[in-house]
Amino acid sequence: MELIRGLHNLRPHHRGCALTIGNFDGVHRGHRAMLARLKERAGALGLPAVVMLFEPQPSEYFVPERAPARLMRLREKLEILAQLGLDRVVCVRFDAQFAALSAEDFVQRVLLDTLGARYVLVGDDFRYGARRGGDFDTLTSAGREHGFEVARMGSFLLEGERVSSTAVREALMRGDIGKAARFLGAPYYVCGRVAHGDKRGRSIGFPTANIHLHRRNVPLDGVFVVEMRGVAEHPWPGVANVGVRPTVDGTRALLEVHLFDFAGDIYGRHVEIEFLHKLRPEQRFDSLEALKQQIALDARAARAYFAASGR
Repeated sequence: MELIRGLHNLRPHHRGCALTIGNFDGVHRGHRAMLARLKERAGALGLPAVVMLFEPQPSEYFVPERAPARLMRLREKLEILAQLGLDRVVCVRFDAQFAALSAEDFVQRVLLDTLGARYVLVGDDFRYGARRGGDFDTLTSAGREHGFEVARMGSFLLEGERVSSTAVREALMRGDIGKAARFLGAPYYVCGRVAHGDKRGRSIGFPTANIHLHRRNVPLDGVFVVEMRGVAEHPWPGVANVGVRPTVDGTRALLEVHLFDFAGDIYGRHVEIEFLHKLRPEQRFDSLEALKQQIALDARAARAYFAASGR
């Protein structure tokens, strides 16, 4: 899969494509159905299947303090899109200049002049252009005028509910890891590099691998049963805390993973943490001793989960 960062890096040989546009946060089952349809139509037309997405995401540009928590970082998103067989991803810098494009200019400058789109597939809530001035109807009219095909993907329903990034986010915040995985079509996981911490976990008998999340906010918090990939030939079981660590007056979100019966230096490793089950919310304790006692209970509960599930 070819990644193009910025419309300015598109070249004449990139013109002509079957295109879809969106954030694709989580690349959930609704997204996957949409991308499968895009690939099918691209194949029929003999065109590359292209995804256009944005960094930052539009809500992060317009209302950064209220923007929803990302389900995944760009790196993880690109890895999944590559696995799904997309030909090209165009990552557009969403800034003041791009946000100011009128709906008409978006069609002319981006879809026609730059991408040469011949097929455009959008979601049922798609809007584009300054002040969200364009919608499916205006895009369809533009397609008729300029000679490109426009199609709309209806909602993907599961368990009687529309699958969306918002629905996945809400499930994670409630601790419903199973529902989040069903809507995603895969277990929910977080990737990152193991960093040095303050070694406080080691001092109370529960050393942790610390992963900085590098995002304004996260879609889940609390204590979880997890498995870590990237430290051994097979996934390694453990228990993890996601949050700001109020007992030690933390201020930014951190993922701390205590691996069971593990010995080895993993600092600097790029790892993947899969969330299996939520044990409890994050909470403040009156002392490190009280925290230590609770971690012991959490570890015991996590081991019981693994024993009962046969993982």
